[in-house]
Amino acid sequence: MGIRETLSKERITDGLKGLGKLRVNISHAKIISISALLLILFIALTIRILPLRWEIPSGNVRLNEFDPYYQFILTRNMVQNGNPLSPYYPTPYIETHLWYPQGLDMSRSLPALPMTAATLYGIVTFLGVNVDLMTFVSFLPAIAGMLSVFVIYFLGKDMAGKPAGLLAALFLALSPAYIQRTSLGFFDTEVPGILSLILFIFLFLRATDETRSLRSSLTYTLLSALILSYFITGWGAAYYILGLSALFVFVIILLKRYNPRLLLSYSLTFGIALFVATKFPVISLDYLSSAAVIPVAGVFLLLCLAEVQRNNITLRTKLLFTVAVSAIIVIGFVALWQLGYMQNIAGKFYSVINPFIRATNPLIESVAENRVSAWGNIYYELGIGILFFLAGLYFTLRNPTNRNIFLLLFGLTSLYFATSMVRLLAVFAPAFSLLMASGVSGILRPFFTLLKEAPQIVTRTKRGIARVSKEYSGIAILLVFTLLVTNLAFSPQSSFVPRVYGQAYNPLTVTSSSIPIAGNVPEWTNMLLYTSDRQNLQSTDVVAAWWDYGYWLGILGNVTTLVDNATVNQTQIENVGFIMMANETNSLKMLEKYNAKYILVFITVEIGQGQQGYVAQLGRFGDEGKWSWMAKISGQAKDRLVNASFIDEQSAWTDETKFGAPNNQTNIWEWNTQGQNSVIYKLMNWAKQRWTEVGGALDPQTPVSPDAPAVRPTYFKEKYFSGVTTPTLQYGGIIPIVALYEIDWDAYHNATSTTG
Repeated sequence: MGIRETLSKERITDGLKGLGKLRVNISHAKIISISALLLILFIALTIRILPLRWEIPSGNVRLNEFDPYYQFILTRNMVQNGNPLSPYYPTPYIETHLWYPQGLDMSRSLPALPMTAATLYGIVTFLGVNVDLMTFVSFLPAIAGMLSVFVIYFLGKDMAGKPAGLLAALFLALSPAYIQRTSLGFFDTEVPGILSLILFIFLFLRATDETRSLRSSLTYTLLSALILSYFITGWGAAYYILGLSALFVFVIILLKRYNPRLLLSYSLTFGIALFVATKFPVISLDYLSSAAVIPVAGVFLLLCLAEVQRNNITLRTKLLFTVAVSAIIVIGFVALWQLGYMQNIAGKFYSVINPFIRATNPLIESVAENRVSAWGNIYYELGIGILFFLAGLYFTLRNPTNRNIFLLLFGLTSLYFATSMVRLLAVFAPAFSLLMASGVSGILRPFFTLLKEAPQIVTRTKRGIARVSKEYSGIAILLVFTLLVTNLAFSPQSSFVPRVYGQAYNPLTVTSSSIPIAGNVPEWTNMLLYTSDRQNLQSTDVVAAWWDYGYWLGILGNVTTLVDNATVNQTQIENVGFIMMANETNSLKMLEKYNAKYILVFITVEIGQGQQGYVAQLGRFGDEGKWSWMAKISGQAKDRLVNASFIDEQSAWTDETKFGAPNNQTNIWEWNTQGQNSVIYKLMNWAKQRWTEVGGALDPQTPVSPDAPAVRPTYFKEKYFSGVTTPTLQYGGIIPIVALYEIDWDAYHNATSTTG
């Protein structure tokens, strides 16, 4: 047949007519489920970018909280050098704006998130999209959150059917804990972490499913190995999924459910994943000797034992082999531990397993998200969904398939860790969503069956025969629907304002100046604009401030700082705590060591009722709520500071009790003489005093006086106070002030007869 005949008009016409007769056969149920999933994904994305409304007026989209700026530094370096390996190879990248004078070694960072962001940004810019890097990475958490919702649909579908998959996707999309970690600007390790966690569970469970073909199982095994290696290089909490997987396989062996597919998938998954992950210098081969990873090898030996025992060998041989393998595992663990080859888990992760040790480390305990979760907070987080979560546990136990066994272990272990540390509620969110969906699906399944089939069900009673009608099924479904709507749309535990929307609608931390105000509070952004202007400060100027503000000052403010949330040098954090809590003379001894030129404090002022009108008193959202941790952390270095002659033995402290005590009647902290002479007290109260002189006068309807007169600091001069002109009523009676002081070194050297 020639080309002309093939392309003849008649043949083309006949082909189009045949194509027109084709029909896509899609059921109404499938259309509804696809539409529901698309709607859930749309909700998941839009609810996570709601904070954008607070960024639109400024024209800039910043990052949320503090730690995301660390990831941004890495990503920016990769983009600027056009190489995702630039922080690691050929020379380590040292960020000199942070942790002066030694700088911050960025080559010790997990690479997955910044590499992903830098690669995607390179693709986007190559396609001609002109977008600022910080804006681009600010949207990635919301997109990752939407993808996690998409993956958990398939995971829930595998575990309990399509309705459970849709419900799990909906619950994860609206989980307040997960929204917080994937909302606009939260560019941190949880972004690849939770997505990898859900995706790995989905792939690994499919890989170990013996009903699948060998080819399909190997495909899922390879994918799960790659995802696990990405997880390990992206989030330190990968210890959890390694331990959970080993525990799951161990339980399967105990339940005598071993099959050869399990050995194949397990060995290939963890072998490939650990081989790939340890190629990164920050992970290295030391990772394999961690106390959290070695059990993976122990379970592998148990799988080998189970494989041998399933063969047709004598009982005596099976017994001898079992004893030998058990002895090898026990002796191997003990030998590795005693010889020092088994590395301890990092302190932060060990403190999750044993939360009581955190009380001995005020540096970890000072972070609110590292504290033990109160049961009241758990209920506030989960709401009425706890009832369905318990029902999900029941239905899971009733049908102990391999997938349900994994889900049960996932739910119980993640619940323990979530109660151990507040921030790990994000890890519990997927397990809670799956179990809650399983509970709702299990409760409603018989009622939907009654509605569809309309069976004539009768029950015998003392009075005769009673029939169960369709109306009861409708009432039950309506009741469950009402409970879910109440939990997701009204939330009576939070004054009928859904916590999910409140969590999503909050502005970024720097935009709200770190106070609980749903609005644009520009005091911190104004300060950062001031410090980043080279006419005011130079990038090499050292600004001493508490570690919470290090990233903001170093990245957005373009100055050099001493400490930040990386907390890589506890000694330096103790020194900064000493700077704040010592008197001016002793404080400047330490500040001179760091060539500091400025010192910064952040306070909030609240308006109270006094005997003769309104009074300004220190609030609780700034350094006035953090100074006690400065005292506790620096108090750990008491002996070191005394031996180095920074302070005498009589004036040194171990905790905040050296500076005063709370009033038993009012529960208000009362500073003693040493407390009133501390640098932090003077800087905070002088900033409050200046507001009453300037800002308080701007609101003639509410004249305000300070609750106590402040003393002007001797060696710290007012440089720029952002917020000192804020009117009393602008933020509901909360006035944030970011106070930047310049150190008067000439006055200090003249007074102490020293030279700089």
